[in-house]
Amino acid sequence: LFKEFSSTSSTTAGGTVTSRVTRNGNAVMEKDLLNHEDLAAERGMIDDIFDETYREKEGPKPPLRYVWRNIILMSLLHLGALFALTLIPSAKIQTLAWALLCFVVSALGITAGSHRLWSHRSYKATLPLRIFLTIANSMAFQNDIYEWVRDHRVHHKFSETDADPHNAMRGFFFSHIGWLLVRKHPDVIEKGQKLDLSDIKADKVVMFQRRYYKPSVVLLCFTLPAVVPWYFWDESIIISFFIPAILRYTVGLNATWLVNSAAHMFGNRPYDQNINPRENPLVSLGALGEGFHNYHHTFPYDYSTSEFGWRFNLTTAFIDLMCLLGLASDRKKVSKEAILARKMRTGDGSHKSG
Repeated sequence: LFKEFSSTSSTTAGGTVTSRVTRNGNAVMEKDLLNHEDLAAERGMIDDIFDETYREKEGPKPPLRYVWRNIILMSLLHLGALFALTLIPSAKIQTLAWALLCFVVSALGITAGSHRLWSHRSYKATLPLRIFLTIANSMAFQNDIYEWVRDHRVHHKFSETDADPHNAMRGFFFSHIGWLLVRKHPDVIEKGQKLDLSDIKADKVVMFQRRYYKPSVVLLCFTLPAVVPWYFWDESIIISFFIPAILRYTVGLNATWLVNSAAHMFGNRPYDQNINPRENPLVSLGALGEGFHNYHHTFPYDYSTSEFGWRFNLTTAFIDLMCLLGLASDRKKVSKEAILARKMRTGDGSHKSG
C-alpha cells in the first residue's frame, strides 16, 4: 500500500540531488546521488520540484493591475462572513454541525483532491473517490481542479520568485489574498503555459468539472449548503445562507490562504533552512494537515505532507481510510532514514528540541 522513497530530494543547478543514508553503528553517513529520472518515473511528473535554473528578469517589475471585480466580490464576501458571525447565537445546533461538515468536505476537496492527488500525484484514487473529491472541490470554490493544479505546480517549481502565483517575498497580504486581486505577473502565465498537464487533461472527471464548473459551484458551494438546513429542520433562510454557505466558504478560503502566507513566514525549518516554507501547526489545524510546509516543499511527493502521520492531519487520516476501503492506493512516503539525513544536512536544527 505504501511506496517508500529511500532518498530525499533537493535541487541544485546540476539537477535533482538526493541524500541516501547508510548506518555504521551509531554513525550516519550521507551520500549524494542524482536520481532526477528515478523520481520522475515513480510519479510520472517532476513539475512540482523546484527549478534552480530559473532567473528573474532584470529591470523594473511590471506595474500592478487591479482586478476590481475580484476586489469588490471578496470585500462583499468578507462583509457577509462578518454578518454571519452575528447570526451564530441564533442558529440551530444542527445548522452549525452542517456548516462544519460542509467545511470539512469542501476542505478535503482541496487537500486530498486538487493538492495531494492531482497536483502531486502522491497517491492513486479510484473513480468513485475521484468523483467525490471533485464534488467536494466544487463545494470549496477555489478555481477548478485543472487551474488549481497548474497554479500549484508553478508555485512549487518557481517558489518565491516572480513566477510564483502567490510569491511570499511580496509580503503577507499579497501571498494571502492580494495575488487574487491583481493580474498575474507575466512570468506566472508564461511558466504555467509550459507545464506538462497531460495527466490532468487525461482525467475525464477533472475535465468534466472544468466544463461545468460555474453551475457546479452555484449548486454545491452555495445552494446545497443553504437549502439543507432550511428544508430539513426549518432553519431561517437567512441563517441557512449566511452560515453554512457564506461563512463556511470564507473560512475555507482563508484556511487555504494561510498555507500560502503564514506557513511561508512563521515557524521552524527542520528539513531545509534554505527555503522559505515553515512548519506551522496552527495552519495545519485549520487546513486539515497542510501546515507542515517546510516538509512539504522539501518532499512534495509525500502523500502525508508530514512525517507525523495523523497528528494535526485529518487529510492523511482520510486518505488512509480510503486505502483501507479499497478506494485509494499507492501512497508515496519518504523513509525515516531519508528524512533524518535531510534534517542533518540542510535543517535548522529545530528537530533536536522536539
